Amino acid sequence: MDFQTLCGIAGILSSQRAVNPAAVQAMIGSMAHRGPDGSEVWAGAEGRLVLGHRRLAIIDPTPASAQPFIAHGVTLTYNGEIYNYREIRQELLSRGHVFATEGDAEVIVAAWRQWGEACVEFFNGMFAFALWDQAKGQLFCARDRFGEKPFLYTLGGGYFAFASEYRALLSLQQVDGDVDHARLARFLVSPADGLDRGDATLFPAIRQLPPAHVMVLDQHDLTSRPRCYWLGRSIRLNRRLTPQAAADAFRDLLADSVRLRLRSDVPVGSCLSGGLDSSAIVCLARRELGPDTPYHTFSGRFPGTSADEGPYMESVAALAHPVRHDVEPKPETLLAELGRFAEANELPVDSASQYAQYCVFRLARQNGVKVLLDGQGADEILGGYEQYFAAYLRGGGADSPLLHSRYGDALTQVQPWHARLPAGLRRLLAHNLGKGSDLAFGLAADVPVERRPPAANLHEALRRDALDGFLGTLLRYGDRNSMAHSVEARLPFTDHRIYELIQSLPVEYLMGEGETKRLLRAAMAGILPDMVRLRWRKHGFVPPQVTWLHQALLPAVEAAVEDGGLSSLWDRKWWRGAIRRFRAGDTSQAPPLWKVLATESWRVHFLGGVASRPKFQPLL
Repeated sequence: MDFQTLCGIAGILSSQRAVNPAAVQAMIGSMAHRGPDGSEVWAGAEGRLVLGHRRLAIIDPTPASAQPFIAHGVTLTYNGEIYNYREIRQELLSRGHVFATEGDAEVIVAAWRQWGEACVEFFNGMFAFALWDQAKGQLFCARDRFGEKPFLYTLGGGYFAFASEYRALLSLQQVDGDVDHARLARFLVSPADGLDRGDATLFPAIRQLPPAHVMVLDQHDLTSRPRCYWLGRSIRLNRRLTPQAAADAFRDLLADSVRLRLRSDVPVGSCLSGGLDSSAIVCLARRELGPDTPYHTFSGRFPGTSADEGPYMESVAALAHPVRHDVEPKPETLLAELGRFAEANELPVDSASQYAQYCVFRLARQNGVKVLLDGQGADEILGGYEQYFAAYLRGGGADSPLLHSRYGDALTQVQPWHARLPAGLRRLLAHNLGKGSDLAFGLAADVPVERRPPAANLHEALRRDALDGFLGTLLRYGDRNSMAHSVEARLPFTDHRIYELIQSLPVEYLMGEGETKRLLRAAMAGILPDMVRLRWRKHGFVPPQVTWLHQALLPAVEAAVEDGGLSSLWDRKWWRGAIRRFRAGDTSQAPPLWKVLATESWRVHFLGGVASRPKFQPLL
């Protein structure tokens, strides 16, 4: 029987002194939600290495599947899925490797023995792992191409420690919880730049292995060699493919990606929002599974509001015939669960849509479905946001009347006069005139704000958001919200083969004739209902934040403004004015008001929770 696990990992490697096993036990204990099906700690290298693992069993629940996994002098602790592990296993069998199991953990070990650091180039999946090679005295760490699975670490003081979550590293005595307020401010003002770019994090004491990177640490001196193994960039455009041939190639890749991600011995379902991306996955999954296999979908609904997408969901259900499950997130439950939600996410979230996602994953777990396919990544890889049209035109993309009729309000390439003023003057005008909804106006005057210049063309905009920006933040939300309920989320659109195809195509194939995600729309003809496929304006999975604020959340926002502990970050006078303007009907204030609530909730519940828990010495 196959086995795979999605889980939490942790470990400490010391150059001189013995590692404290109790510290690693505490680290994985803090991540029990990531792996409620088992917990193991392994010590090696004469006590100078301890690896830990929390297990979420997706296929084989027997003890034979436990990690850390040990074979041929190699020990692995691993979080994720190698979807093509069966194909890699066959290749390794042909090269003389012998396997004692049918699972992907042993495939990773064998691939390391065969190809060394290059093993990751063969993997199609989401993964973060640390692999100890006793003969080489090296710890090999790796992360998947898009960063679906987290790999956080700290290095210094004679040891290297890593974990899947911040809370685990912050349980160590020498790792403080100081926050980089400038980085936090940049995220709040420009969420597309995120908190997940590069190797720095919101906590200066903690770094991350960036997506598509590997790192080797030597046992004796802890020297590290981070290296990028995938750039995801096409050298030249492929103009030989016709638009129809490109759509056919894309459809075949997406269908194969769905096929690989349906591999499981536990029930698999899908998130279904009624949008193009999740609907495409549901319909392709039905084609792969056949008409008789039960397939579950999970949706967030907002009846009676413009945010509800029920009719679109119904059109997909009429074709795919899933077993449907709906949840209706409410502002009252958000308020009651705000602390638990903020603590689960570990960093501030920029929209109430993340709470709706949190509720959908919980619904899946309540119905016994441990694996969900989701449409995350399609917008950033395929060109799904209307604001990408500006980059499309800047880079020489063909204009068209359809583009202006559908998305005219997204095409303003010349900023209004007030947006071109110096930041300090804009802030002064906003305060004196009592106008504006830019969150930067609500920051203290001495808080720096950084914004990246606009991308020069569409491919650059997509590369930036997919590999060095907003997608990394969205993937973190998905990881934390799914793992909070011990659910595995699989993302067919983040298959690297799809990304490489997209980057090789002319921009007209991606956004020509006024179509966002043009390639996906063409590929899904005859598969998706046209009601969904030809829906031009992007809605997004966004709850009715304005209504929620009026109904239940505004008093909590007022309390956050008046009592907030991040007093050095906020300009309270501006926030009081923003609240008054919102009460008077200025709905543009809703997004920044949510952000101050979410940020202060994170400070109280996550930072406060970490500070109140015991700390452990990493070394004996």
